[in-house]
Amino acid sequence: MKLSDLFRRKPKADAAENPIVGFYNRYDEDGRLLKRSRSPEYLITMKYIEKYLNEDSKIIEIGAATGRYSISLCEKGYDVTAVELVPHNIEIMKKKVKPDYKISINQGNACDMSAFSDESFDVVLLLGPMYHLFSDEDKIKAMSEAIRIAKKGAVIFVSYCNSDTSVYKLFYTGRILEFVDKGLIDESYKGLSKPELVFELYRKPEIDGFMKQFNVTRLHFVGVDMLSYLYDDRLDKLSDREFSEYMKFIESLCEREDVTGLSIHMLDIFRKE
Repeated sequence: MKLSDLFRRKPKADAAENPIVGFYNRYDEDGRLLKRSRSPEYLITMKYIEKYLNEDSKIIEIGAATGRYSISLCEKGYDVTAVELVPHNIEIMKKKVKPDYKISINQGNACDMSAFSDESFDVVLLLGPMYHLFSDEDKIKAMSEAIRIAKKGAVIFVSYCNSDTSVYKLFYTGRILEFVDKGLIDESYKGLSKPELVFELYRKPEIDGFMKQFNVTRLHFVGVDMLSYLYDDRLDKLSDREFSEYMKFIESLCEREDVTGLSIHMLDIFRKE
């Protein structure tokens, strides 16, 4: 899910088409995290996921897209259940499955995980749905469902798009006045959104307040890509050694409270009590 596409002009979807489905029908989600310039998000997220896995972990990824995380975890031998809303993404994911993978691929909505029993999974990944939920009701449903299907003591990973860095990129791309004139920036420079724009935007204090209603304990709050979104092709030109040093630098910053707000993608990691 590439937040920077929020700031680019996209082909218009059919009026009857779900905006999220339309977006992913037109966008190469499969290739996004394969580019070095986009890989910090994947590499940092995987580092934290692997920290909480053991060989018997049962994993569910809700909003699995084309399977970048689910397939990678299958390759490592884990038992994975992948749930995805968009049929186009599911078809791409299915093509990656090998006979020895322990994976179940399901079409479904993050707000309704009724196909899965309470306390079924050791690790729950919600790495995309909160990007695309706009009402408080839907956000609560998705989070509640992720927590419900997690075992007691399970670790849950939830990703968010950062409002402030998104607005910063509007200045960077020269589109800030367009969004101001449309009333999509409030007086505090919070980026406002709506379903037609596909991505919902958050600030960390909003996430903190939202999570108070759930019986969980935060383990980490991580800025998974920091300022990488400003460098795009420059990261692709780094040598392997330079990129290795860059990732060490990102790892040194990603949990520092004074700088996590610089990241365009934020990862909240918590344990179910």
